[in-house]
Amino acid sequence: MKRKPIQVVHFDLTGEHIDLHSLLKATGIVDSGAAGKALVATGVVTVDDQPELRKSAKIRTGQRVKLPSVTIYVRAAADAA
Repeated sequence: MKRKPIQVVHFDLTGEHIDLHSLLKATGIVDSGAAGKALVATGVVTVDDQPELRKSAKIRTGQRVKLPSVTIYVRAAADAA
């Protein structure tokens, strides 16, 4: 059985944090913040390998957000001070 390839996305964080549903929108995983909230509510999103149901969880530099077919690595933007 073939496995579906996992898409890897690197997100450059310019501030201190970003809300989880906003991260999903900013990376193009979903089309809107409301769709991001709905996706988180389904229970398929994990942050650092822990299930995350808080739609506005604060995601910071160094964290990893995973969905069934996408992994998002959050890193500090080069111009962030």
